[in-house]
Amino acid sequence: MNGDQHRDKTPQESSGKLLASRYRLAAVLGQGGMGTVWRATDEFLGREVAVKELRFAAGVDEDERHRLVARTLTEAKAIARIRHNGAVTVYDVVEEDGRPWIVMELIESRSLSEVIRTDGVLPPQRAAEVALELLGVLAEAHRVGILHRDVKPSNVLIGHEGRVVLTDFGIARVEGDPSVTSTGMLVGAPSYISPERARGGVPGPPADLWSLGATLYAMVVGVPPYDKGSALSTLT
Repeated sequence: MNGDQHRDKTPQESSGKLLASRYRLAAVLGQGGMGTVWRATDEFLGREVAVKELRFAAGVDEDERHRLVARTLTEAKAIARIRHNGAVTVYDVVEEDGRPWIVMELIESRSLSEVIRTDGVLPPQRAAEVALELLGVLAEAHRVGILHRDVKPSNVLIGHEGRVVLTDFGIARVEGDPSVTSTGMLVGAPSYISPERARGGVPGPPADLWSLGATLYAMVVGVPPYDKGSALSTLT
């Protein structure tokens, strides 16, 4: 097999790409270990959208590719089940280049972690408002059987109009969805993981609420409550 067949295009190469004969990629909004989020145009409806592209690291094997695709689809299904202003609306999931792309509403925003880093800590009243919005979306997610499992400031968007949105349900556990099996792997940011998860226990809704509490702490203090400089010492 030609090695280029499994090589993802760089963002520069993908700019201008048309997905499903409809969504035109424009500029990169953000990149993480698993994917790239694009600003794009829905040429059928004439509106701007955000498109999350799943990207594979070089040399990833087929089993890992299947796991990452399943994780992406789990994220789309999880978000689609949550009816709350604090969750992004999913418009579409399309397949291109043998992988799924999630088409979502575009939210002009900064992450909460960026807000804290550049503007400083939030006033207590604003921190409480943000926390209550997050509590609302988590309550709705838990009501429909979804655990987020990675609540932290970098996964919270603060819209330019003040809207608060919880993002990145990529490692969420969706009740009744067999597509992603549990491997016992600890996922999430160590500084925001609840004690029961750090001990390898089975998490429930309280684990998300612990992470929300740690996020609220970071909003008013500027750092997470438990951060010892390394993942292992923090978990300990």
